[in-house]
Amino acid sequence: MSTLSLPGRINPAFRRTAALAFTLLCAGCNFTVTPPQRPVEVTPPPAAINSLTLDQYRSVVAQRIIERNPSYVLRGTPQAMLRSLVVVSFVVDRNGQIVASNVYRTNGDDEAESTALATLRRSAPLPLPPPKLLNAKGQVEMFEDWLFNDNGKFQLRTFASPQAQTID
Repeated sequence: MSTLSLPGRINPAFRRTAALAFTLLCAGCNFTVTPPQRPVEVTPPPAAINSLTLDQYRSVVAQRIIERNPSYVLRGTPQAMLRSLVVVSFVVDRNGQIVASNVYRTNGDDEAESTALATLRRSAPLPLPPPKLLNAKGQVEMFEDWLFNDNGKFQLRTFASPQAQTID
């Protein structure tokens, strides 16, 4: 039976690892481990994400109203003498909910007024307003004009076609 000394029984790879660990331990005060650098994520500033102006937001809202009320929308050229012009004032909160709406100006056409307010309500929730447009209450107040033909269909002034030049 042969006897091996302790150094002969230790695995050579383990011996090298132990020697390296001992060397690093001795130099510990002067040794700094620097982790690999992560790629830098470039995030655009909030202003770049929410850069819609009030006019641009008004267009987005008008598009939503048109999409939600296709049977009420007038396609083509509005007649020369409109049946009614209804200006609606409305307040949108940060979640796109309409918190208030009323007729701001009208010629007294009750049916057109009702249609304007109803089509606005059917469009809720509206697209979220950009934070930079919100007031201290977290809301934005807007106006939109509903231009009605005699048949009760409307165009919104934001996307209205030029009116006909002659009365038919």
